[in-house]
Amino acid sequence: MNTIYKRVFLSLVLFTPFVALVRAQSVSSAHVDVLVKSDKSWNGKPYTSYPKGTPQLTMLKMTIPPNTALPWHTHPVPNAGYVLSGQLTIEDKASGKKETFKSGQAFTESVDDVHRGVSGDQPTVLIITYSGTPGVPTFNPVKGERPEYQ
Repeated sequence: MNTIYKRVFLSLVLFTPFVALVRAQSVSSAHVDVLVKSDKSWNGKPYTSYPKGTPQLTMLKMTIPPNTALPWHTHPVPNAGYVLSGQLTIEDKASGKKETFKSGQAFTESVDDVHRGVSGDQPTVLIITYSGTPGVPTFNPVKGERPEYQ
């Protein structure tokens, strides 16, 4: 092999990994959209405290069929949701207050208030994050009601 070709070949072999490494190490900040930030739930009830103990975050992807009302339930810990698709109407049992959240909207749920979610004419897909502790459930069904999810 010609000496010039050997040098070009060796240069490419030795230099190429460094180019990839330099590109992999570029540093930049990300863009962020705050979806929800609140010290109270969707129905205006303030959050008072987190449960005591070691923190445990739980994130769920929930799919609710069209025209479906979830069973009445409560949450013992603060949580927030994001509607990926469809819509969700949250109903507060005691006050009758309702609010609808559509695709691309986030919401904060109530703690210890009896409520339920109702989907619209299309399936509703949610991402929900709970701020709890080990052993504490993400929901408690009202007596005589089925679980919110299984």
